[in-house]
Amino acid sequence: MMRVKILGSGCAKCNQLYDAVKEVIAKEGINAVVEKVEDIQQIMAYNVMSTPALVVDEKVLSKGRIPSYDEIRELLTAKPQGCCCGTHGSKEKNSGGCCS
Repeated sequence: MMRVKILGSGCAKCNQLYDAVKEVIAKEGINAVVEKVEDIQQIMAYNVMSTPALVVDEKVLSKGRIPSYDEIRELLTAKPQGCCCGTHGSKEKNSGGCCS
């Protein structure tokens, strides 16, 4: 399951991004849980200085704006870069050889 976080102080734009992400998840049938993060210390831990910010599986994908419906859908459905074991084509970290 995908973990999505909306970083922001609770301002109108932060709430708009939260609602937009929830809408995309519902309409596209994406298996995800959405969480609002309003604590400034937690937000700063992501090195985000302008909100709202969209974080998917601990990676900041957007900050300081509200992406369009299509962009949110693309961000939430993009295939991860690299391979399943994190070795990016090298078998040295994974003796099981998931990468080729």
